[in-house]
Amino acid sequence: MSYVSCALRAAAPRCLPAPWRSPRPFSSATGPTAKKSVPYQKTLKEEGSGSGEPSQPPPSSAEVVVVGGGSLGCQTTYHLVKQGVTNVVLLERDRLTSGTTWHTAGLLWQLRPSDVEVELLAHTRDVVSRELPAETGLHTGWVENGGLFIASNKQRLDEYKRLMSLGKVYGVESYVLTPSQTKDLYPLMNIDDLYGTLYVPKDGTMDPAGTCSTLARAATAKGATIIENCPVTGIQVRADDFGVKRVYAVETAHGTIQTPCVVNCAGVWARALGRLAGVHVPLVGMHHAYVVTERIEGIQNMPNVRDHDASVYLRLQGDALSVGGYESNPIFWEEVSEKFAFGLFDLDWDVFTQHIEGAVNRVPVLEKTGIKSTVCGPESFTADHKPLMGEAPEVRGFFLGCGFNSAGMMLGGGCGQELAHWIIHGRPEKDMYGYDIRQRRPPRSWWAHPDSALPLPSRRFHHSLTDNNRWIRERSHESYAKNYSVVFPHDEPLAGRNVRKDPLHEELLRQGCVFQERHGWERPGWFSPGGAAPVLDYDYYGAYGQERHKDYTYNRLLGDEYTFDFPPHHDIIKNECLTCRNALALFDMSYFGKFYLVGPEATKAANWLFTADVSKAPGSTVYTCMLNKRGGVESDLTVSRISPGDPSSPLAPAFEGDGYYLAIGGAVAQHNWSHITAVLQDMKLQCKLLDCSEELGMMSIQGPLSRVVLQEVLDTDLSNEAFPFSTHKLATAAGCTVRAMRLSFVGEMGWELHVPKADCVKVYQAVMQAGARHGITNAGYRAIDSLSIEKGYRHWHADLRPDDTPLESGLAFTCKLKSNIPFLGREAVEAQKAKGIFRRLVCFTTEEKVPMFGLEAVWRDGKVVGHIRRADFGFAIDKTIAYGYIRDPAGGPVSLDFVKSGSYELERMGVTYPARAHTKSPFDPDNKRVKGFY
Repeated sequence: MSYVSCALRAAAPRCLPAPWRSPRPFSSATGPTAKKSVPYQKTLKEEGSGSGEPSQPPPSSAEVVVVGGGSLGCQTTYHLVKQGVTNVVLLERDRLTSGTTWHTAGLLWQLRPSDVEVELLAHTRDVVSRELPAETGLHTGWVENGGLFIASNKQRLDEYKRLMSLGKVYGVESYVLTPSQTKDLYPLMNIDDLYGTLYVPKDGTMDPAGTCSTLARAATAKGATIIENCPVTGIQVRADDFGVKRVYAVETAHGTIQTPCVVNCAGVWARALGRLAGVHVPLVGMHHAYVVTERIEGIQNMPNVRDHDASVYLRLQGDALSVGGYESNPIFWEEVSEKFAFGLFDLDWDVFTQHIEGAVNRVPVLEKTGIKSTVCGPESFTADHKPLMGEAPEVRGFFLGCGFNSAGMMLGGGCGQELAHWIIHGRPEKDMYGYDIRQRRPPRSWWAHPDSALPLPSRRFHHSLTDNNRWIRERSHESYAKNYSVVFPHDEPLAGRNVRKDPLHEELLRQGCVFQERHGWERPGWFSPGGAAPVLDYDYYGAYGQERHKDYTYNRLLGDEYTFDFPPHHDIIKNECLTCRNALALFDMSYFGKFYLVGPEATKAANWLFTADVSKAPGSTVYTCMLNKRGGVESDLTVSRISPGDPSSPLAPAFEGDGYYLAIGGAVAQHNWSHITAVLQDMKLQCKLLDCSEELGMMSIQGPLSRVVLQEVLDTDLSNEAFPFSTHKLATAAGCTVRAMRLSFVGEMGWELHVPKADCVKVYQAVMQAGARHGITNAGYRAIDSLSIEKGYRHWHADLRPDDTPLESGLAFTCKLKSNIPFLGREAVEAQKAKGIFRRLVCFTTEEKVPMFGLEAVWRDGKVVGHIRRADFGFAIDKTIAYGYIRDPAGGPVSLDFVKSGSYELERMGVTYPARAHTKSPFDPDNKRVKGFY
């Protein structure tokens, strides 16, 4: 028998000072080891496993073929038949759960720092604890023993308090406990270094074998076909008459199944399956481990424990514990074996020992407890620590449900339900934007034309990222190593930086710009008076023998952000904001997506895509939304009608027919491209979508003095009469042709200058020189966030998402409902208008100057009615501003009178603050400033 303390001593001589371990190989190509003693062996290793014959012959056709019999495959199959698709086939190359699911710990924590994930987890819990037992009469193995989150410092407890407040919105019972209360609950715990804990009584543990076998039983009872020992050998893909690649059939070792839809739920093997269809699946395999102890007296019925600061979890397993976590130096599994089934790796104690240290500190009895078994198996991880879901951009009908970062069991029910809805209806019910694989960098152009084939698109990430093994490795490592880190509102990655830089990057860096990273782009966050703060090459936090950076200015400034209070540079951002309000500021927005929609049927496409009437004369610019069939907002953007230009100029391309210029926030540009492309494919329109995002820079000059300064730089009349709001024209600045647009995203008079990248520095310097005597300043996106919320402008995927409608979000004015022009989502919007609005976006302000970031609970007359989606501090009105959707607890419509009549409080970290509800923007509600009236 080995003991936890022995393992600790055995590894200690080879350890450098914690937390970094001695150098070792960066990755492992080793295959599975011999049989191990594991918790689910008796359940899963049944006689006949791995035989060469399929459990039944594959059919000749199916509506949907799901590949992979783990958590996601079983959940997706179950939810497909629940939603009415009975001709579903699930193919498993070995036995159900034999890949990565069988060895998972099976923990389910109900609270996460995301409203959508809280909903997904709630559904999983409902499936395993209620739905499946009711349907099948079988016990899934669900154990409701509760969950306990450990806080060793104030910041961590603040994070837990945020989760507690969000939990109240969704009815998740939770309590913040003192150290002594924690000791009463968990007598074996060491509380000497505790700051407090969060206790969630109805968290629990899932049995992977019991859950998946019960899912399979329920799915087959409703008509699904599940075939084990049936590996997939090929995916047939065919191009339709418009050149669009679509799934045609699945080839197996035992026959071919014709199908229009394949769902890749193959876990670590998802990359290999994707290659069969020409689909890139950006995930990596890593070793992930836990150990199972011998019996511990007094541990029975204790809650599962997550000690994030020690990066360790303690899972109750009968009268023993499973101990695991996320280390700083995980082992990559480079050569994924196709024959791997119910296999494990040898545990690397040099890697795992840090978890032993944390576990022994938290539960000291472990020091003298025996280790019954070690479990080290493969798991799949992604570069942004989010699953890969949805329809692949390369091939229509090829869906992904993989890359779950060791959370496939607890997210499986919610994600399986959403993926099933996605397959059937073309989109999920919930806001799954963060998981959607089609958030990817677009190809250079796409023709919706019978004579042209669809170029191979890039993926969820820009091709310069996913084709870069170094970037994938760095970002996946950081995501893994920081899995248990506090989720601070303004954190930024250190891995995989400086990949996409706009033309002003070096110029702004010299002036103290502190950059943020969005989809590979470096965009300005704020400007430090302390000088340059470059982002350095990734040092792996000192792992793998890498030397950590010393005197790393960017990392130090980032560390100042690790707070739920106002950061030390709060006043610097204040200065950027107030300078914009009182004089003028220049914002580099070059990372914006910049697309052209042109061609003979471009206007037909524009009328259908955009909610507003954009088919105006060239020179007009319109703020509009794009919707899905359910009326949810897929995007908000500006669309400018243009005339044909010079084929060599990115400012005005040559084209036949009509043309529109689309400017879209860079973080969501990929999503927009994908949405537009899918619509054009479905409608089979003759028009072209061009991407000039990297050929054009974009500067926004905003403030009361913007006209005075720009009139010195531009060769065109900027008066209200000559250049009214929401118009654009080509002009000359510093000898360079630019497209000037009179728009604002901050609520001030101002212009955007869209500039060819080669001219950006010259134009920027001319503007800054002209503005110097007027007090111009550089400003970043932290200022934009504050200024825009102060004016009441929406941020897509914050207070505006695909599950929000224009009527709910206060954007009904963008919809051409008074015209007879049809547009995508119009029927849903009209139906909602007739029925009434049962949730509404409301602006709140608090007199007390307290930082809020989103997820705060909204109380109305003593009842929780919603939560905050987006919040910031408004420096001009000197108040905290927060936007959130509210409902009537009685189930009635949410009218403006309902909003006005309530008494409101916002709950932040368990403390409520009186709030005032606004039905108009609290800053310049009459929109005078953007029109030049001061």
